[in-house]
Amino acid sequence: MGAPPVAPSLLLLLAGAAGLCRAFFSLPLRVSQPAAPRGSPPAPVPLRPGSGGGRQRDAPAEPGGLALASEPGGSINFLAMVDNLQGDSGRGYYLEMLLGTPPQALNILVDTGSSNFAVAGVPDPDVTSYFNTELSSTYKSQGIDVTVKYSQGSWTGVLGTDVITIPKGIDGSYTINIATIFESENFFLPGVQWHGILGLAYGTLAKPSSSVETFFDSLVRQAKIPNIFSLQMCGAGLPVSGSGTNGGSLVLGGIEPSLYRGDIWYTPIKEEWYYQVEILKLEVGGQNLELDCREYNADKAIVDSGTTLLRLPQKVFSAVVQAIARKSLVQEFSSGFWTGTQLACWDKTERPWSLFPKLSIYMRDENSSRSFRISILPQLYIQPILGIGENLQCYRFGISSSANALVIGATVMEGFYVIFDRAQRRVGFAVSPCAEVDGSPVSEIEGPFTTEDVASNCVSVISFHEPVLWIASYALMSLCGIILLALIILLLIPPRCQHRYTDNDVVNDESSLVRHRWK
Repeated sequence: MGAPPVAPSLLLLLAGAAGLCRAFFSLPLRVSQPAAPRGSPPAPVPLRPGSGGGRQRDAPAEPGGLALASEPGGSINFLAMVDNLQGDSGRGYYLEMLLGTPPQALNILVDTGSSNFAVAGVPDPDVTSYFNTELSSTYKSQGIDVTVKYSQGSWTGVLGTDVITIPKGIDGSYTINIATIFESENFFLPGVQWHGILGLAYGTLAKPSSSVETFFDSLVRQAKIPNIFSLQMCGAGLPVSGSGTNGGSLVLGGIEPSLYRGDIWYTPIKEEWYYQVEILKLEVGGQNLELDCREYNADKAIVDSGTTLLRLPQKVFSAVVQAIARKSLVQEFSSGFWTGTQLACWDKTERPWSLFPKLSIYMRDENSSRSFRISILPQLYIQPILGIGENLQCYRFGISSSANALVIGATVMEGFYVIFDRAQRRVGFAVSPCAEVDGSPVSEIEGPFTTEDVASNCVSVISFHEPVLWIASYALMSLCGIILLALIILLLIPPRCQHRYTDNDVVNDESSLVRHRWK
């Protein structure tokens, strides 16, 4: 349980009526009830609804930061897209866009875990701006209602099309499918600085069907850019405040060399719906959790910029918490800290990160016999959130449990430059230069490692994607409808035409309720 106690007079301050309890730590520690800007609780809540050797160094940029596209379509100035994001890990990172004619400026949340492009279409108490379609001469309504549900929150809107431009993005204007949100629940959060969501996942997840061309597919087709984008989010060690003061970069069409250091390591995309990858194992403080690798991928493992935390399946989460507790220098800790209902507070002069171990995630390399690992230091998962008075700084646990996925969210992504190479069906990771605290890197990538100690496939062969579930649901409901219609006809047939059942005749009518579980 770590180092022996050195300060017997230090206290653990528990929330509510728990009162004061005696505890021993190597640094003064208190646990406080959460508090957040505008009174909203800061409990960890996601914003939603997921070849050759592994190393690759991309070609250097041309003079002036002009990186050549790998497909016909000319050249793209990726440097113009550097620092085009604002936000933080607690409320998401967003991009400024201009919608309609004349243009209306809105901030749009960048979300690699969904596929619809949607903006507030009516006034909302939690957003400062909305897209007024009546003021745009180029807006065309498709008259199709669409509803999207996330891990937290949902919205309903109407599909339409309009032109968009991105001030710090690809040059030109493009016609895009846009859902204008007229009703939402727990989607726009108090204090958020964004007014809509940019779903960058595959069309398979688009609502109401995959026939709705996604934003990025439209951009690739119309601008003739390569089918690849990359993302850097710079919030390592910075307070989760919702102020939108942190920076980042969304590079559309390629990779900007100034946004990463060292090599890019690629892992295959297992399924093209979410950016689903394969996790082989986890280590805490260099110690393997020794779980079956299928536990890490139950029922999927995805890279999702719209989720604030690193989310782990319950069994994995429990193992990680136990391992961190064993490896940390904190002798005792309130369970509320691990579950996200309490904050840990230290004196502002102290840095508690030295008390906690490094966390490593192993992914399968493009060469399936090899793997690589991405590691985050405690500066990324022990996250400053607010201060109490003049002397205390409070932190939250940047990892939470999940019912149906391992989600590599902002907690991890803030350590890396992440490349979504859709053309070659792979996700790349490289160390981000902005992932530093007090001048020291807080993320690492190492490899290659052998995969002899793990199964050849850690992902379930049977994948129940949402469209497949919908098809199965419709088929079963249709069958039930046919059976019900037949029963109604039989009931309406005159008695003389009905078969008179004997005691030996048995009629079984088993009906099943088809339920769709939103991911």
